[in-house]
Amino acid sequence: MALRQPIAPEDEARAGVYAVLARLYAAGPDAPLLAALGGSAPWPEDSDNPLAPAWHKFVLASAAMDTAAADQEYTELFIGVGRSTVDLHGSHWVTEAMSERPLVAVRADLARLGLASRAGSTLYEDHLSVLCETMRMLVAGDTVRPPASIAEQRAFFDRHIASWIQVCCTAICECPLANYYVRVGQLTSSFMAVERDSLAID
Repeated sequence: MALRQPIAPEDEARAGVYAVLARLYAAGPDAPLLAALGGSAPWPEDSDNPLAPAWHKFVLASAAMDTAAADQEYTELFIGVGRSTVDLHGSHWVTEAMSERPLVAVRADLARLGLASRAGSTLYEDHLSVLCETMRMLVAGDTVRPPASIAEQRAFFDRHIASWIQVCCTAICECPLANYYVRVGQLTSSFMAVERDSLAID
């Protein structure tokens, strides 16, 4: 049986957060996921862990959240009737600021990296869930491919996530329809800020 290449504990943690965010932005959380998240261990609160406050609030919200309410909230926020209240596609946020269409650029980079959307997925490649899943793969690798270099991780993050993620998180957190996803948005904002700064100095 093929085994995934071991990675450093900090990269395991990064990949884990990316995996959680990818799942939560793909669809509303089901009961097992909320139970698992709500039962997660706390993180040490110190100067070396700026994510701890957002993580703790997220864990508490997951423990208290009702599955049906979370699913309805996801639908109202990110699907809506006719159009979503908050758009999770990079194309929505950065089209005017780029000479190349974001979706085309993501697809080109995924092809270059030898990655593709999961079979049966209906999400476009510039959707936040897909981008988080791509970063998870670049950080952790799998049984077939090793983790990507920091330079490759930085290039993908800078090109496809960094320019719009904070304004998207602000839109989520400030939306009157958001309840549970306020905590998801806050965690996303904090985590992506740490990623931006960490990747910039590696």
